[in-house]
Amino acid sequence: QVQLVESGGGVVQTGGSLRLTCTVSGRTSSINAMGWYRQAPGKSRVLVAGISSGGHTTYADSVKGRFTISRDNAKNTVYLQMNNLKPEDTSVYYCNAEYDIDVATSKVSRSWGQGTQVTVSK
Repeated sequence: QVQLVESGGGVVQTGGSLRLTCTVSGRTSSINAMGWYRQAPGKSRVLVAGISSGGHTTYADSVKGRFTISRDNAKNTVYLQMNNLKPEDTSVYYCNAEYDIDVATSKVSRSWGQGTQVTVSK
């Protein structure tokens, strides 16, 4: 099992910055990719940024050039640096990890954190 705890959310004005932190524990050596998702009220949860075990990153078009995902394997931590925040970035942000549960059959599972609220005021 993999456990995730997010922190760093809060209220910020338009144009401001926040850094989210996801602290990982458990079977950290089995983790493949990690990502940050967000979910606004009444909407589906969507991928914001992802990072593979090899460091390859991917971003939603809406955050490219403003958000940066990074991971510190020594600290078992994943970050999401968010700059030039906009009101439409207001959401609950969730950390996600995909990890191996059976390498022989390539079976994987996912863990989610509890979420952290980000509110961007106009």
